[in-house]
Amino acid sequence: MERRDGFENQRLCVVPRPAVAEALARPVTRRLVVTDAGWFPEASGHLRVRAGGADEAIVIVCLAGAGWVDLDGGRVRVSPSTAVLIPQGIPHSYGADDTEPWTIWWCHLRGSDLADLWTSVGAAADRPLVSLRALDRVTVLLDEIVSALERDQSPARLLATAGIAWRLMTQLAVDRKLPEQGEPLERAMRYLEERVDGNIRVSDLARLVGVSTSHLGALFRDATGGGVLAYHTALKMARARRLLDTTSMHVSEIGRDVGYSDPFYFSRQFSRMHGVSPSDYRLQRKG
Repeated sequence: MERRDGFENQRLCVVPRPAVAEALARPVTRRLVVTDAGWFPEASGHLRVRAGGADEAIVIVCLAGAGWVDLDGGRVRVSPSTAVLIPQGIPHSYGADDTEPWTIWWCHLRGSDLADLWTSVGAAADRPLVSLRALDRVTVLLDEIVSALERDQSPARLLATAGIAWRLMTQLAVDRKLPEQGEPLERAMRYLEERVDGNIRVSDLARLVGVSTSHLGALFRDATGGGVLAYHTALKMARARRLLDTTSMHVSEIGRDVGYSDPFYFSRQFSRMHGVSPSDYRLQRKG
């Protein structure tokens, strides 16, 4: 049975629905608006059942304790440093663990860009959980949203919280994409970052981190949009740009510094990525 009374020391903000409707008709906030937000500490007995789904998408971040969510016919357990993303209109229920009730930050969102944001995070009804690498950053953003709405729900405040919610969703997307420390992808990335001045065979790198060549390539494509060598080349070009911008080193010296013994090949690679030669890049006005 759903608990109707609140939780001790809770924080809870609900934007009046006429104000939400007005925000959804205005520029910027029509793309994203926070409709509800709060903090429930040690929320014993917390239970929500929405057989018809909700008009809003829901983000729940578990700080401590545990809980569960039923979505798309399956139940998953929610543990600390985990976010739950529930899409609009999907039947669901969720609640706190009976013996170790969760402490959660949460917010509800509406807007025309929700589908794109959900896609960027990689969340779906059959995959609602995001393991958080940056829990402190996420909780700070949710605290900012709640604190702003506690002051008022004026158009200016709803605009401000829309911007914070964008940061929240992009942080969740980053946490979904980037590997945890010690994972094969993280170790491979760190290995390449430490060897920007050299070259590596993909098969050797895969063997070093303990996965197959094809699996390592798939990990890189999922995280970066390109393969292993493309990532290594991007690292080399990032260092080359930095040296072109901050030193007077000759172009050939910079090429050697990032692992290209042939200055003409370095220039071709640089031009292919940037559309201009290293010398012309150095002459561009920046900042």
